[in-house]
Amino acid sequence: MLLQIIGSEIIIIVVVAVILIFGAKKIPEIARSMGRAKGEFKKGQEETDRELEEEKKKGGSAERTKLEEAAKALGIDVAGKSDEQIRGEMRSAIEEKPK
Repeated sequence: MLLQIIGSEIIIIVVVAVILIFGAKKIPEIARSMGRAKGEFKKGQEETDRELEEEKKKGGSAERTKLEEAAKALGIDVAGKSDEQIRGEMRSAIEEKPK
């Protein structure tokens, strides 16, 4: 797909320009560096995904804890309710509260 958009002539021109700019000896070194960078990026991404999954498995987050604390302060029961349900009840409780 990419070759259809760019065209083989442009790819050849880019390859020749890279060889002229960096030299034939530097290209493998640059490719290795790019490969390592890609590997490090992927490793970081996988670590972040793993941490997010662990947080989901814990069944809560700091945001949920704060939401529950605020709801309990308003006298709202949070058992078995989603975040959106709790927020809706909090809005209603705040709107009903006399000023």
